[in-house]
Amino acid sequence: MAQEREPLLQSGNGAAGGGAKGSPAPALGKTVLKVLMWAVFLTWAAAIFFYPTKPAQAAFEGWMAATKQSLFGITGSIFLAFSAPILIVAALAYVYISVFPSDHVHVEKNKLKTLCFRLWTFPVLVDGPFGVVSAVEFIGIVLFIVYVVYSMTYYAVESVSLISKFGQISLTYSELLLYIIGIRFGSVGLFCMAFLFLPVSRGSVLLRLIDIPFEHATRYHVWLGHLTMALFTLHGLCYVIAWSLEGNLLGELAAWKEIGVANLPGVISLAAGLLMWVTSLHPVRKRFFELFFYTHQLYIIFVVFLAFHVGDFIFSFSAGPIFLFMLDRFLRFWQSRAKVDIISASCRPCGTVELVFSKPASLRYNALSFIFVQVLGSWTEKLRGIITDAQEQTRNGSESETGRITACVEGPYGHESPYHLMYENLILVAGGIGISPFLAILSDIIHRIEEGKPCMPKNVLVLWSVKKSNELSLLSAVDAQFISSSVSDKLHLDIQAFVTQESQPPLEEGIVGDEEKATGMFVKNGTTMSGLVGTGDNFWAGMYFAASTLGFVLAYALAQAYYVRRFNVFAWWHLGLVLMLCMAAGVALPGGLVVLLWHLSEKRKAEDDRWDAASPARDGEEEAEQTTNGADAADGGISLAAVKTTRYGCRPQFEAEFAAFAEKAGGGGGAADVGVLVCGPPGLQASVARECRSQNLGRRGWRRRRAGAVFHFNSHSFDL
Repeated sequence: MAQEREPLLQSGNGAAGGGAKGSPAPALGKTVLKVLMWAVFLTWAAAIFFYPTKPAQAAFEGWMAATKQSLFGITGSIFLAFSAPILIVAALAYVYISVFPSDHVHVEKNKLKTLCFRLWTFPVLVDGPFGVVSAVEFIGIVLFIVYVVYSMTYYAVESVSLISKFGQISLTYSELLLYIIGIRFGSVGLFCMAFLFLPVSRGSVLLRLIDIPFEHATRYHVWLGHLTMALFTLHGLCYVIAWSLEGNLLGELAAWKEIGVANLPGVISLAAGLLMWVTSLHPVRKRFFELFFYTHQLYIIFVVFLAFHVGDFIFSFSAGPIFLFMLDRFLRFWQSRAKVDIISASCRPCGTVELVFSKPASLRYNALSFIFVQVLGSWTEKLRGIITDAQEQTRNGSESETGRITACVEGPYGHESPYHLMYENLILVAGGIGISPFLAILSDIIHRIEEGKPCMPKNVLVLWSVKKSNELSLLSAVDAQFISSSVSDKLHLDIQAFVTQESQPPLEEGIVGDEEKATGMFVKNGTTMSGLVGTGDNFWAGMYFAASTLGFVLAYALAQAYYVRRFNVFAWWHLGLVLMLCMAAGVALPGGLVVLLWHLSEKRKAEDDRWDAASPARDGEEEAEQTTNGADAADGGISLAAVKTTRYGCRPQFEAEFAAFAEKAGGGGGAADVGVLVCGPPGLQASVARECRSQNLGRRGWRRRRAGAVFHFNSHSFDL
């Protein structure tokens, strides 16, 4: 949350390029890059999808024969075929977002009419195990189901045919079939794991490219996690049953072979995966979030021992996406190590804690962005107690030092495009604390209109459901509490609040004491947030990716030339360890050097910004701005409270509210584009999506925000 009144949409990169809008050269360059990225991605996906078929196997064998004599051997051949493509797409994505940043800064109304956008924003499924699912998400689910069913069916038929060709062997038909089917389950699971790590990389350039924010992408990680672990579990069960039939279960489980698959590392990897899987189930995660969170750190054991289990060349099938995740995780580690001062903190009557952090002026974010915060251990009640004590000291006139609270911060993450600025007619539906992102949206819209910047919304309806009336004080968190006459002429804002657990207004309604807005603590010139984030400076982020990737390739080449071949390293698990160490070395050494230079650059910028902020000219500008704002509030301005209507003992009737708004926005014709954003629990999301679809609002633009993902400070509130 920023103290200064700045436009929430920041480019912050100073990227050259882009050219004049509509000029032929940039348009051609954008088209070429898009075609290249799609061509590489579709080729990669097709190679995975058709890998079980005989033509694909023949082509792959030809590729292996042509490339395995290189320094990197078979591992290099597989890596080039199945891991390098996603790294190439990432490299092209960095070029695209750096050279053509205008796609993410300027609001384009024409985007609403594109088929792709309509598919992303149209809810196909509302009720069911997947929650609310858009048309694109539904297509993705169907494709993965088809891939798994098709692959396993093909493998099953092939296995029966293959067994008939075996001669005299010591295994029975059932044992041999279990071995072959088990291998196939593992193969398909490994390909699914290649997609598993892509959505969980918070600052991934791939998520930025297709504009899927992290809080949305986590649901894809959950779906893929269930699928991957189901396949790996079946893989393990096939072998356990086969070993049991042979009468050598314990011996095989403890086997750690030099040549071939090492069983014990596979058992350890699967055990770690099962622990993560069980604790990530919704009932467990909801009640025991810390158990889910800390158990999920076993992903390191899961990945490392998987590499020991299958060796370097098999692990290379999914090494590319894992490398991208390592890049993101290392960068997040650097950013979160910085201690950021909480420069202002206060407690709302409803129990909500409001924190204000100091941020660098170059930080790139918009009204839909969010951050992750870590303050203390069991920190919710403790933090509230510290702030409350500071408020008491303030009321008593005490000027004693209350101490300084620091926090670890990651982000910002979120949408690249400001979807709230793409609609002339906007409905914001919130439940409880879900109003948080919409407060930022309202501030952004009001400030943009005041400053004459591009802003599409003309009619905004806020439907906000709360349990108790004391939660309504959250509305005062909007930094634009007064709407000037120049804004009110261009923006029709209607805030409808519904208090569901109170049948009538409390006696003290409308009386907001100073203590409700009192700041518990304030720190001047606090340490600012770090700009070391994947969604930050495109130049440095691209350099970090390039240096880490080249460092990984160089490290692996040196390891092959001066270690593996020199000392005749042949054990599969040992070669898997070498590959993992080279990946880590590429990220930590050359990548770490770039991050260090990035940090020094950000530090120098922050010092320059602080110097500029302290200059007399800047102070004069801020004073003039504050004077102007005060004049606007006094001369014809209206407060947000004046546009708020509160209803007690009822819930919003979405059918009536949406229909009335759409008709009013369309001037009676009902043909206006209406954007609907919702932030609240899954039940609220489903109700809103169902109403959008039934009233044909869904195809005009429906956008979902997950509950607890924005400006939530208690980890239990995350619905990830």
